[in-house]
Order: sequence, then C-alpha cells, then structure tokens
Amino acid sequence: MSRYIGVPVPFAKHPSDRLVIGVDEAGRGPLAGPVVAAACVLGVAAPDGLDDSKKLSAKRRAMLEPLIAQSCGWSLGVVEADEIDRINIFAATMLAMTRAVGALVEALGAEPDEVLIDGNKTPAGRVPEWRWAARAIVGGDALEPCISAASILAKEHRDRVMRAHAQVWPHYGWDRNAGYGTAEHLAALRNHGPTPIHRHSFAPVAQLVLI
Repeated sequence: MSRYIGVPVPFAKHPSDRLVIGVDEAGRGPLAGPVVAAACVLGVAAPDGLDDSKKLSAKRRAMLEPLIAQSCGWSLGVVEADEIDRINIFAATMLAMTRAVGALVEALGAEPDEVLIDGNKTPAGRVPEWRWAARAIVGGDALEPCISAASILAKEHRDRVMRAHAQVWPHYGWDRNAGYGTAEHLAALRNHGPTPIHRHSFAPVAQLVLI
C-alpha cells in the first residue's frame, strides 16, 4: 500500500541544485505491525531543526511532523505484517521505500535527480519497479534534512498505527513499545498468543506458534 498525503508545494532545490528525495523507514525490528517508509522532498518553507527521529524527543517529533506535512511534498509506503511474512523484512523494507517514492513522484509530476536513502542499501536492483538513481547514506537521517524529515514522518505515522492497534489488542503494550520485543510484549505473547498483526516469521513469534 502506498499513500500520498502531502500537498503539492514549491519544493526547495537540494544544495546541489537538483531535485532530491529523502527516504527512511520505521519498523524493521518490531514483532508486530507494518514497516513504514516515508519519502520527502523539502518545501521552501520546511522547518528548521530536522534531525534523526531517534535523536528527537517525542514532543519535538510531534511538533515537527505537522510542520513537515504542511510545507513539504511527502508520501508513505506501507507493508503489512502478513506481506512481511511472505517476502521477509528486508524485501518488505525495500518494497515500502519503492511504494513511497513512486507515490511521491506521481504526485509531484517530476522525476528526482537522486533519491537519498538512510542506511547502506537501496532498492535499486532489488525491486523491479525501482527506476531512480539512488544513494545509500549510513547515518543519513542525521546528515541530510530530507532524510531527517522522512524519518520523522515514518516514525510518527507508524507509532500512531500501533497506538490504534493497542486499542484493539491492549495486552501487548503497543502504545508504549510500538511492537518491539520488550519484556511486557513477550510476556503478553506467552500469555495470549500472537494476533493477526504479529510477524509470524519472526523468531519469538514463530517459536510460540510451534509450542
């Protein structure tokens, strides 16, 4: 699933004077829920103070997210738990990134000169639909503002999704742990078993299913 949620805005040229999209993901490691990728092209009025979402306080992220959403072009690519189980988490992450970039490019009506991706791998050569020049940057979410913005959008969206799931399945503490394998989450798994949004291919969940 991909969604374009941003609004068409005047976008800012990268310092290299090229159209550059930043991409980051949230949710590779959890035992439950989707992996979410965000793609972002900075608007001319993009907020200051962008940084790696993991380095920002929850309050700061919550403040920055609507400012990014209102001033930048952005989109999300989402791969749910059942698809993660079918294709594995690495492939799902590459697919989520591809969906996010594809939706943003379509909405903007402009092809990027380059896509900057946080990490050490890109979907190039791994997802057939990927057609853009891409560059992986280790620690890019702290180095490139467009990736920083994407990291904030991805994390905030995924955290909201997990809080909503926590209303349906309250035992697992997803409003606090976002689906990661905390002691609370693992204890609830042992006591209540996995839910439909658990990743059954992940070892802690798979082991319980086999018991």
